[in-house]
Amino acid sequence: MRVLIAMSGGVDSSVAALMMKNAGHEVVGATMKLWGGVSDSGCCSVSDVADARMVAGRIGIDHHVFNFTEEFESNVVDHYVKSYSSGLTPNPCIECNRKIKFDLFIDRALRLGFDMVATGHYARVEERVDGFHLLRGIDPKKDQSYVISMLNQQRLGRLILPIGDFPKEQVREIAKDAGLITASKPDSQDVCFIASTTSRVEFLSKRTAVHEGVIVDSDTGSELGKVEAIETVTIGQRRGLGTVGDSKRRYVIEVRNDERKIVMGTLDDTYASMLHFGDLATTLGPIEEGSHVMIQTSSHGYVKGGTFWFDRVELDEPIRKVAPGQTVAFYRDDEVLGSGVVR
Repeated sequence: MRVLIAMSGGVDSSVAALMMKNAGHEVVGATMKLWGGVSDSGCCSVSDVADARMVAGRIGIDHHVFNFTEEFESNVVDHYVKSYSSGLTPNPCIECNRKIKFDLFIDRALRLGFDMVATGHYARVEERVDGFHLLRGIDPKKDQSYVISMLNQQRLGRLILPIGDFPKEQVREIAKDAGLITASKPDSQDVCFIASTTSRVEFLSKRTAVHEGVIVDSDTGSELGKVEAIETVTIGQRRGLGTVGDSKRRYVIEVRNDERKIVMGTLDDTYASMLHFGDLATTLGPIEEGSHVMIQTSSHGYVKGGTFWFDRVELDEPIRKVAPGQTVAFYRDDEVLGSGVVR
């Protein structure tokens, strides 16, 4: 079987490539060049491409670089900027997975004559009688099923996730035993297109208009302070808003971009018993309305239960409000049912 492995230059995709090669497949590695600007973090640096190439050479496979910088700019960076300008809090890594890594990359692989694509994500794909099922990785601390929860049958049917059955510690041991230079390389954490020396406000202000916002108290309506860019404030935020004039602990419970106003309240005000969403994508088929599901609203966030409806989830118990623009993933046991975008 001909397999194209997406190699980010990290230990996970390095070991995934090694496993595919050791399984006897015809394997070729490819690294996606995504960001054309300054980067010293995330997974888009020049050194990452070099590391991926060295690993490919070590395990004896060809390595290529796919230039998706224009597509990344239009589908991920522009989406990031427009979302903040509209009062939403985007997740650029999920958009990159949705539009680039599991869309353009898979399409490129198929056009080049590959049968399957492999990546180093901690999740599992199982083929059953009724189709392909997306499951959590067995390492709960590293499970990445949330960030690929939008994948459909067409994509899942072309995807191999070799390390989903392994804990992270074992993956590093495999890399070490094989002499891979990425064995002890730290995981990438930051947004790849914003350098560590650049603030989010600075990045956005170069690409769109940002506006000063007034902070007000939810009970009294009194002014508590101001922020430099209301576009960067998100629901539930407490820190980074400057002084509010007293010692009370407050949280952002509403952002009114059109009024340039940020409403802050107590911790109790940050909880909600209903979560609304749109842009539903399912992995296998329709999710039955009125059925009980588990939800996850961040990569390693708490899992909570609720009753699923077409555009909302009625929660078993209140949870902290989720910022509009974030992704909510739906699960039943360890299986991903799909995901939506919080409204």
